[in-house]
Amino acid sequence: MRVIFMGTPSYATTILKALIHSSGIEVPLLVTQEDKPVGRKQTLTPPDTKAWAIQEGLEIEIYQPKSLRTEEAYAKISAYKPDFIVVAAYGKLLPKSILEIAPCINLHASLLPKYRGASPIQSTLLEGETYAGVTSMLMEEGLDTGAMLGFSYLKIEPKHNASLLFDELAELAAHLTLTTLKNFTSLQPLPQVGANATHCKKIKKDDGLVTFEQNAQDILIRYKALSPWPGIFLESGLKLLDIELVPNNNNATSPIGVIQEITHTGFIVSCKQNSLLLKMLQPVSKNAMNAQDYIRGKRLGIGDSLV
Repeated sequence: MRVIFMGTPSYATTILKALIHSSGIEVPLLVTQEDKPVGRKQTLTPPDTKAWAIQEGLEIEIYQPKSLRTEEAYAKISAYKPDFIVVAAYGKLLPKSILEIAPCINLHASLLPKYRGASPIQSTLLEGETYAGVTSMLMEEGLDTGAMLGFSYLKIEPKHNASLLFDELAELAAHLTLTTLKNFTSLQPLPQVGANATHCKKIKKDDGLVTFEQNAQDILIRYKALSPWPGIFLESGLKLLDIELVPNNNNATSPIGVIQEITHTGFIVSCKQNSLLLKMLQPVSKNAMNAQDYIRGKRLGIGDSLV
């Protein structure tokens, strides 16, 4: 079985590894996005899939087109005469010309038709879902609208943030990919019910802005959903790197955003409802630090406002 793989981040790398190590599957071509500048120094950095393929010394061609809507892209991909094209978090829509080369199977990190679009894992957490999952689906020109081939899911636990959920769903997606490919001829594609569909937008840095005027539980949900990027931060730019919910019932009379208690692990700040234990912080243009060191440097104590 000859499979062309299209994918970009670490989620995709986990699936690519499963394909490479599976007997009876040949992956001659990796299609991924272009190298991009990263960090303050804007260092040109390859996508995770490309970096892994090079590190492993794989005998695989790596193709990084600006667009798939060109004759060159069509010629490059069709020349391999693939049995399947597997797509996982590639980051670009496939044009009709590519979709017609071979069956294109996408591994989307949600239980479709919920959370079509660019941020399914973060959106699953932001919406407080009980379960997260992966859907294998036949691709068509619409955004995550194709008929479904299989599902795999897990229950969301209190430990789960976006980073951990990405890793666990990637493993589920890897197994689901192999199951889908090896049983493809016997699967009955299930059309999505468009009326049940929801869409999610691409996450932006501004989505991490929080205020203590919010409920502590809502801030915690956003913290989990947006870790590691963009994280959550106050209007001052202070990043909240490690936080914990502190349930209480006396916030009706407590000033919001005030230091209530200093503990051996950090300090507690009042929110609109309940409170948060802040354990690690990062001021603008400075290194991360223990929350106690932060308030000590700012000469703040119990009863003082953090904002």
